[in-house]
Amino acid sequence: MKALQHISGEAEPTVVTSLADIAPDLGRYIAEFAYGDVYSGPALEPRDRQLVTLGALAALGNAAPQLRFHINGALNAGCTRAEIVEALTQIAVYAGFPAAINAVQHAKAVFEARDAAE
Repeated sequence: MKALQHISGEAEPTVVTSLADIAPDLGRYIAEFAYGDVYSGPALEPRDRQLVTLGALAALGNAAPQLRFHINGALNAGCTRAEIVEALTQIAVYAGFPAAINAVQHAKAVFEARDAAE
């Protein structure tokens, strides 16, 4: 849960609480497996894991809410906006320009929302 709290920036991560009434086990799997086992591995720093995650989600092309969550997470983990945009631009070569353009537009929206909240 600690890793998920760090990335989400929330004491009670919405990704878990939003599932509590309908699929609490799914929320638990996210916290325990995805963040407790996989995400917390020793070989990569959280910021590097976030960049990898951004590339994968952007390449999928159908995971906008998760992509926005992880763009925020990348910022929380210490990535700069320039690094995030660069990582999302890089996927144009592998996943196509539409995927990269859409991902960069999601990054723009996240950046604007964070600026407005400050």
